[in-house]
Amino acid sequence: HVQLVESGGGLVQPGGSLRLSCAGSDFSLEHFAITWFRQAPGKEREGISCISANKEVEEVHTDSAKGRFTISRDNSKNTVYLEMRELKPEAPGVYYCAARSFGMFRSCVFRSAEYATWGQGTQVTVSS
Repeated sequence: HVQLVESGGGLVQPGGSLRLSCAGSDFSLEHFAITWFRQAPGKEREGISCISANKEVEEVHTDSAKGRFTISRDNSKNTVYLEMRELKPEAPGVYYCAARSFGMFRSCVFRSAEYATWGQGTQVTVSS
């Protein structure tokens, strides 16, 4: 059935790096904007980085992620990656990937209501 599976989370020291993966099952990710969301304990889920599925692929990042995060696709593996560098103490949480399902589904937007297909999440912990 249609699903997304995240992996790559774990424990990292402040300033360290992680690469998260989002693999699609039973549907092709290349046709949809894919966004990574983060949910910190006690807080709402927030969009971090998105990659569009338009002819000219676009990366969109929040201010906190710009310059440190890179989002990319490998269509041969039906996978989207989020490479995170210089992780900060406020970065911990559960990271979810989601495929945009409504409206202009090839373009990036950080409203979670626009996404109907979500992964189960992967935990990221930043601690020394």
